[in-house]
Amino acid sequence: MTIDDRDSTVTTQSEGSRSSRPGKKKQLPLWQETILLLAVALGLAIVIKALFLQAFYIPSESMEPGLVKNDRILVQKVSYWGDDTPQRGDVIVFKDPGGWLNAHEAAGPASPIAQAMAKVGLYPTGGHLVKRVIGVAGDTIECCDDQGRILVNGRPIEGSGFLAPRSRQADCDGPMVNNCTEDWTAGPVPEGRVFVMGDNRARSADSSVHMCKSGKETECVSGPEFVPTDLVVGKVFVLLWPAARFDWVGRPGTFEGVPQAS
Repeated sequence: MTIDDRDSTVTTQSEGSRSSRPGKKKQLPLWQETILLLAVALGLAIVIKALFLQAFYIPSESMEPGLVKNDRILVQKVSYWGDDTPQRGDVIVFKDPGGWLNAHEAAGPASPIAQAMAKVGLYPTGGHLVKRVIGVAGDTIECCDDQGRILVNGRPIEGSGFLAPRSRQADCDGPMVNNCTEDWTAGPVPEGRVFVMGDNRARSADSSVHMCKSGKETECVSGPEFVPTDLVVGKVFVLLWPAARFDWVGRPGTFEGVPQAS
């Protein structure tokens, strides 16, 4: 074989090798890439809503001063996975147990776009309430001591820092029931239930409003005042909007000293 023959063979093999290499992958058209990205984003949003986070808004004045009407909040669900349940002092979002909301408060977003976004957790939904857990299973809640404070298992709950100021008509921390004209007691809280109240006690139709009224309801059956824990969506952990008031939502230290129910 001559040198020319060898060169010809090498050249042929080289060209064959190049021709056998896989070609460059064809890039998707822009419109197809956009649809694919939207599908991935939608899938992630559905998973996040189902397992981790969900957006809500504050529907009333009941949680002032910390959370104001129409504030946007984020709720995380991880804290209540498995056997974990709401703790005293948690601010929770829960589905209406039945009759707690009027038709206007229960209504969700009106526009089709907002409704679609609400289904995947990107827009607040209706039919939910936001309150603070005051009592858990076994607890007894009383109103009030000589300083007008709510007691849980005999320990007074100091409202400084998270409760709205008391109204002129009521000198206690549970006035919406009867403007502090008489004391009341709730509990022991049944298993799988929580007792909730708003931080703005004078404007909160909470567990205390759904109790039997002493001396006024002869056939009232106790129970509707306690919220089933399986209706709890999750724990509020951040005030997201308006941006100027962005803040973390935590558990007041006053609840740490509450003794366990005997």
